[in-house]
This record gives sequence, structure tokens and C-alpha cells, in this order.
Amino acid sequence: MKKFLSILTLLLCLCISFTALAELSFEGTVVSGASVSISAPFGGTVESMKLREGSVLNAGDVITTISTTKVYAPSAGRVVSIFAEPGDSLESVSALYGAPLYLTPENLYSIEADIMYGYSSTENRYITSGETVYVSCTSDDGKHTAQGLVTTVTGTTFTVLVTDGELKVDEEVRIYRDSNHSAKLKIGGGTVARVSDVAVNGTGSLLYMHVAEGDMVERGQLLYETVGGTLDGLYATDNQVIAERGGIVATITAKTGTPVNKGDSLLTLYPRDSLRIEITISEYDLASIKEGDPVTFTLNYQDGQETPVRYQGVVEQISYVGTLEGGEVSYKGYISFEYDEAIRLGMGAVVELQ
Repeated sequence: MKKFLSILTLLLCLCISFTALAELSFEGTVVSGASVSISAPFGGTVESMKLREGSVLNAGDVITTISTTKVYAPSAGRVVSIFAEPGDSLESVSALYGAPLYLTPENLYSIEADIMYGYSSTENRYITSGETVYVSCTSDDGKHTAQGLVTTVTGTTFTVLVTDGELKVDEEVRIYRDSNHSAKLKIGGGTVARVSDVAVNGTGSLLYMHVAEGDMVERGQLLYETVGGTLDGLYATDNQVIAERGGIVATITAKTGTPVNKGDSLLTLYPRDSLRIEITISEYDLASIKEGDPVTFTLNYQDGQETPVRYQGVVEQISYVGTLEGGEVSYKGYISFEYDEAIRLGMGAVVELQ
């Protein structure tokens, strides 16, 4: 009889222990176990930042748009050489070829002239930049004529950019203030030379090239666009920054209108897979819970619902450092779970051991 009572007592104790284990629960809060910084892949000015702290960001979403630096044609002409492709560092290209793009000016000829070939008069000695002048060759009975514009004046010499007419390289010419080539209005003379191709330089990395070799362009026409810094893998689709992973926006570092360099932080993100439920475990309950234990949990906002959603989780970590408060020591525990859009940072939860 005594043996029977001992066994019965043992069974009752075990039953009570299992019941207590099954009913063991913890109050918890949804927290983030990690944060990551999203950096600018290239430099520029933040054109648009529409995200807000607490926003949900999905992989593939546009984080922001960063402005480009636009490079325009300094003169009308033909695009004769393009040495850069989108993604290239323009500094590297310029080190090899002098410039990423070259233009042959619309006005192919210039004249380095001297007033010593002009008619000797006080008026003819004073030449100003911007004057329209008229040109005639000294051979072929002056059959080759042209019109030009004085661009620079230095002492007794001046430069004329030929804007219209027919001349030949190395041809000797005389320059006049009237289209009739009056002797008394001859202000100088010189030799025809071909104008050098114009190097169109830029800095940073090429993002868009808007012209092709052989294109005729006008002065001020957009040639290409660049962004600051070097592009990873010499590649960028456009000037939008795309999220490579999803999460919850923690902080916004770069605001609309602020300049950024490559590598500067744009925002910090709580990745979805970093969400955890933080629970407090009394030292007296440590023997009943361990890392790897399966748990279920419900969210506090579901209180009162007939069929609250029960989520599955796992005890991922239990701290080995306790906190003394009110004479009792407790330890932090963390529950991992599969992300669900209904679960938000800061929510309260009740965690139960399975």
C-alpha cells in the first residue's frame, strides 16, 4: 500500500510539473535585433526622399533619386570621338585619351593675325574682341573670301575665328573691316589654320551618353551625364537608388536637397529577418526554458478576439547576464519567428512554451 501511495504521489508531482510547464508564459515586445545602413552608390544631390521613419521598404523599391551632373556642348560641331561608356570613370578615361569626348567645331578655321599687315592708321591699330571682320586670300586673285569674328586681342596680334566662307589651311590672308576689302580698312593679316578639336571633359562616372559619334550638336546641347565617385562594377542602370533588401526604415540620414558622396549613409533599416520578440525570464524559470525550444505567441492587440492568430517561434537566445530589479534577477530572451506584415515593431506579445 505504501509503495502504491509513493507511485501515486510521484505521478501527481510529474503531472503538476508538466501542467506548470505547459502554462509557462512570458510577456514580450517586438524589437529589432539588427540594423543596416544603406549607403549612396554614387555621389550627387538627393533629388527626392519620400520615405519616412517607420515606412516599410520592399526589395526593388526606389529609395531615392540622386541628381546627375550634366555636361553640355561648349560649341556647335560634330561629335568625332567618344572614348567613354556608361559606368566608366571619366578620370581614368581622360588619363588614357585626354577626354571622354571630342567635338570638331562647326567653324573649322582660325587665323592668327598681326596688325603689321594692316593699313597704317590710328583707327586700325585699335581692334576689339567681338568685331565682325572680312577675309580675303592673297593668292588666286582673292577668290577665297570669308567672314569672321575677332575672339582675342593681345598687343599687336589678334585671333579671328572664321564663321563663313571658303578658305584653305596655310593660306595667307588679309583682314578688313568691310566686305569690299577696302585698302584703308585693312587691319591685319595672317595664316589660316585648322581649329583643334574641342575636348569635353567631366568628372566622376559616366551614367548616360546622349550623343553618338558623327552627330551634329548645337552649342549648349546635352552631351552626357555623370555621377560622383566610381560605380561598383562599372555599372548603374540610372540615378535611382534601388533597395536590395526589405525592412522597416529606422532613421533617414539624407534629406531631399542634401549633397551626398559615394558611401554616405542614406538611411538605416531594420531588416525583416531581424525582428524578434524580447521576453524577460525570471531566474526561477530558467530551468523550464532553453534555447531551441518551440513556442507560440499571440499579439496583445488580439485580446478579446475569439480566434486570435497564434504564431510559431523558437527560443533563439537567452542572455547569460542578469538584471537585478526589485530584489529579483531576470534575464532577457529572444524569440525568432517568420516575418508577417501584421507584426510591427513595439507591439506587445504573450509567448507560451509548447
